[in-house]
Amino acid sequence: MRLPRTAHTVRPWRIHEIADDFHIEDVWALPTPGGPDDFAHLVRQMHDGDGAHTHSPLSRALFAVRWKLGEIFGWDEIRAGRAGVPTLRDRLPEDLRDSCPATDLKSVPFTSIYQTHDEWAAEIVNRTVHAVMHLGWVADGNGKGGYHARMAVLVKPNGVRGALYMAAIKPFRYLGVYPALLRSIGRQWDADVARRAAS
Repeated sequence: MRLPRTAHTVRPWRIHEIADDFHIEDVWALPTPGGPDDFAHLVRQMHDGDGAHTHSPLSRALFAVRWKLGEIFGWDEIRAGRAGVPTLRDRLPEDLRDSCPATDLKSVPFTSIYQTHDEWAAEIVNRTVHAVMHLGWVADGNGKGGYHARMAVLVKPNGVRGALYMAAIKPFRYLGVYPALLRSIGRQWDADVARRAAS
């Protein structure tokens, strides 16, 4: 479910001090019901997941087009922290610098920035945009002790080309990418919960 930007801004997330010059593009509630100590399982899932685009024909096609365009126009030839390309890891305060390794996610070209007990962020940098995927673990607020994740997408377009790119892909994100991503996260979460319960 899509949430207002204030659902992200009112929380005391550390990302606010690290990416204060980024625009909050979207905020979503994720289908990941759990308890107060389950956030680490979700972070592991995000690292090891097979990617939402593999489950939806439309999303698969959109990602295939995106990667092909990136190959043709050289959008993805640069990566954060390499050859002078800025990374948000350089902005981390002392207490977050060793919170997690700068590991790449398996299915999408994001790299972890930091992790706390209820917060995790990863970034992607290319010739069109510098973007952050931020996950936060929040109480349901219904008095039953449940928790779930919220995902915020923060962006900083790289010039006019980046702004035009973000505007052009917006309808495709809402029609194909986000619905498939949320369904995939929910399926993987349910499978992981069942696996943990059986062990």
